Amino acid sequence: MAVNNEVEEISEKQFNSFVSKSEICAIDFWASWCMPCLIMHPVIEEMAGKFKGKIEFAKVNVDDNSKLAEKFSVLSIPTLIIFKKGKEVGRIIGSLSQEKIEEKLRKYI
Repeated sequence: MAVNNEVEEISEKQFNSFVSKSEICAIDFWASWCMPCLIMHPVIEEMAGKFKGKIEFAKVNVDDNSKLAEKFSVLSIPTLIIFKKGKEVGRIIGSLSQEKIEEKLRKYI
């Protein structure tokens, strides 16, 4: 799996500043033991490249940042939460095709 490091991993400490500094951002809530999450990683990386300059991407490991996952009621992973000006405006839950994710993300730009 080729990873081009487009998507930064952030912690609870970095979360608020990342979300508030981005006009639109998408946060991927995932875990290393979650096979659908691992399948989605290259798709999220691809989206980060496609939407560069329009949507900022980051990922949050739910095992390392359980309070954050709890705060946003992330009950299943992968969950991609979209924020606009610091407020949650949408969610994409589960493992979807690149085309489906791209289609859903376009609604926010």
